[in-house]
Amino acid sequence: MLSNEVKARFEDIAATGKVDAAALGARAKAGDVAAAADLAAVFARVGFIEPELIRDAYDAAADGWFGNEASPVDLTRGTATAPAALWRDFWAFIEDESPTDAAGFTVRSASLGGHLDDAFAARAAAHSLSYPGVAEAAAQGWPDKFRLEDLARCPKDSLGGAFHSLIVDNGFDLEVLDRDALGLASLRPPLDYLNVRILQCHDLWHIMGGYHTTGLHEVAISGFQLAQFGHNYSAQFLSVVTTKSTLVRPEGMALMFETILSAWRHGRETPLLLGVDWEAIWDAPVDELRARLGVKPYASPFPPNLFEMMRAAA
Repeated sequence: MLSNEVKARFEDIAATGKVDAAALGARAKAGDVAAAADLAAVFARVGFIEPELIRDAYDAAADGWFGNEASPVDLTRGTATAPAALWRDFWAFIEDESPTDAAGFTVRSASLGGHLDDAFAARAAAHSLSYPGVAEAAAQGWPDKFRLEDLARCPKDSLGGAFHSLIVDNGFDLEVLDRDALGLASLRPPLDYLNVRILQCHDLWHIMGGYHTTGLHEVAISGFQLAQFGHNYSAQFLSVVTTKSTLVRPEGMALMFETILSAWRHGRETPLLLGVDWEAIWDAPVDELRARLGVKPYASPFPPNLFEMMRAAA
C-alpha cells in the first residue's frame, strides 16, 4: 500500500501544477524515480483536472526526457478541482496488483472518467478543437461504419486488405467497441465524433503508424493518439500507466516513459489522420499511402512484443 504522504504529494502536484515538467522529464530520464512519480502526477493533472494543458505538459516532458531545450511552461493555469471520489477509485486501481487483461484495464481506466462533470467535458472538447484540422474533420459529421465486406474485396497488399487481415486473423471487432451501446451519439460535439472515429480507426492507425497490436504498442499508440488530437481518454489511460509504473512497479518506469514520449513525438510530427477519407483509398498500398499522407512508421525504442516475451520467459 502506498503511504498517505506519497498520495498527498501526488494529489498536490495534480491539483496545483507547481512543478517544472521539463526538469522532471530530464531527471526521470537520468533514473530519478521520485521525479518520474511527480511527472506522473502532472499527467494526472492534464488527464483528470486541466485538459487544456495536455500539449504543454507532454511537450515539456518530452523536451526534458530527450534532452531538448525547453521554454518555461506554466502548468498552474486553471481553477478546476478533482472530486474526492475520483482519487478514491484512482488509488484503488493503482494499488490493485491483481492480474487483469487489456480489456479489463481499459474499462477500469475509462470508468475513472465517470467522476468528471460536464464542465470538464466542455474543456476537453475545446482543447481537442484547438488542434489543427480537428474542427474540419469533425465538421464531416457522424462517421458511417466501415464494412468488412468492402475490406474483403481489397487487394491483399492494400490498406484495406491489411486492415481486413488484422481484424479477421485476430478476431477483432471492426470498431473495437459498439458505438451505439456506449451512447456516443449523446456526447457533446466534437467528443461524439472523436470517440466514434477513434473506435473505428484505432486498428487502422496501428497499420498506418507502424504500431504492432502488442501490449507495449497499445501504450505507445495512446501517446500517438493523444498527440494527434488531445484525446482525453488517452490522457487518462496514460496517467494510470505512468502512475503504476512509478509508484508500484518502478523497474518499468524508464520503459514506459521512453515508449509514451517517443510515441507522443511521433504523433506530433505526423499530419493529422483523423479526417482522412479511408474508404476512398482502401485499394492503395500502405507504403504508398504513408508517403502520400506524410506518415513515417513509429520507430519503437524496444521490441514491440517485449511484454509478451517477458510473460513467456516467466
